[in-house]
Amino acid sequence: MRWEDFRRSGNVEDRRGGGGGGGRLPGGRGGLGIGGLIVVGLIAWATGINPAVLIGGAEILMGDGGSSQSQSQAPSGKTGAPQDQMGQFAATVLAQTEDVWAPIFKAQGKTYQDPGMVLFSGATRSACGAAQSAMGPFYCPADEKVYLDLSFFEEMKRRFKAPGDFAAAYVIAHEVGHHVENQMGILAKVQQMQRQVSRTEANQLSVSVELMADCLAGVWAHHADAQWQILEDGDIEEALNAASAIGDDRLQKQSQGYVVPDSFTHGSSAQRMRWFKRGLDSGDMRQCNTFQGNI
Repeated sequence: MRWEDFRRSGNVEDRRGGGGGGGRLPGGRGGLGIGGLIVVGLIAWATGINPAVLIGGAEILMGDGGSSQSQSQAPSGKTGAPQDQMGQFAATVLAQTEDVWAPIFKAQGKTYQDPGMVLFSGATRSACGAAQSAMGPFYCPADEKVYLDLSFFEEMKRRFKAPGDFAAAYVIAHEVGHHVENQMGILAKVQQMQRQVSRTEANQLSVSVELMADCLAGVWAHHADAQWQILEDGDIEEALNAASAIGDDRLQKQSQGYVVPDSFTHGSSAQRMRWFKRGLDSGDMRQCNTFQGNI
């Protein structure tokens, strides 16, 4: 993926120790030397264990965690583009999502509000409650920020064989996709609906939210490549491999030896790949309706 020559977003808050975590891009050429807890984050992020439940509100269920008190107590860090390679990479992908979604919203007569991004190591606080590395990346609708421990990408490479800078970009774009959904009012509608249905039906709604975010990540990739030619040979395969690696069915099979479709919250490997590819091929967010008229 070509990214080095593009602007970095200033909407990044770096809460890592010393303002930078060092490390290299997750492309198979060195790593960040992380511990093993983030494997739990992958399971929580992409299987029946919903991170929204774990942190009291992240991603789609704000619940009681999104209080003004928790937001006001969140630690502060350096704001602006980080100086280390991985931090700059994340800030560049965030900037590209800003530059893609703003004109798309404008064409619809709407204003896109940029999300924030918080880089942290180990643990921090969000307006949705506590955030830990083991939870994996998530979007908090209460403060409209993406929370990310960059060592997650090294764990994707080492434990789940999903390496590559574009695989990492897909994950970031997926979380920004939740922000797009939030801007469209979808997350609030889903939250309300989930309170009125069974757990199985609530899980199905969660799957629709996640697959839509996958599709929106594909829309971002389509427009980013059209404008800046960011894609290199093998990049699409990296993203599809990552989408497959973090499908509910595959991770449940790896973690517990069997699959429970009713507990899916993010979608199967095949679904995640299909919806990302749909957004990538079309570049049209109207093609990303995973709810089939249900909201």
